[in-house]
Amino acid sequence: MDSARSPIAPLLARRSVRKFADQDVTDEQVDLILRAAMSAPTAMAKQEWAFLVVRDRTQLQQLGAQLPNAKMAQQAPLAIVVCGYQSEAAGGADTDCWMAQDLSAATTNLLHGVQALGLGAVWTGVFGRPERISIIREVLAIPSEVAIFALVPIGVPEAEMDPRTRFSLEKVHRDKW
Repeated sequence: MDSARSPIAPLLARRSVRKFADQDVTDEQVDLILRAAMSAPTAMAKQEWAFLVVRDRTQLQQLGAQLPNAKMAQQAPLAIVVCGYQSEAAGGADTDCWMAQDLSAATTNLLHGVQALGLGAVWTGVFGRPERISIIREVLAIPSEVAIFALVPIGVPEAEMDPRTRFSLEKVHRDKW
């Protein structure tokens, strides 16, 4: 089947966008993006996620200037910080393990929601990087009991990007390794 005409073509076309046009993202679009994120599965249906929508230009400038992998936040009209409440996560001693999986699923859904709306975004890594977590916590006044997982700058892509595949049969094993 031609992947361009496949029912999953929008998923296959998703790209990380790091350059944004000088256009706003509406509140209605943000609402739909968050609905997509919160449609993700979670361990034991705990839904321990929390999302911080950042539109403040000063905060976006500070994040972009201080985070080594998030320079594009300075140009984006908004960013969403994907967070979680450890106290609400499944797993007891394994809370971090389950919460990381839950928030990864939510972030992936968020990215697909962005794509479906014709917008662009990039998942910037924060989880497991204490120095990056500290910067975000300080700039955005996030309480210590809230785990910070990812920062996702979002906007209208500056240019259209062609889909590209990362599919490789060498990465696929069947029945046995």
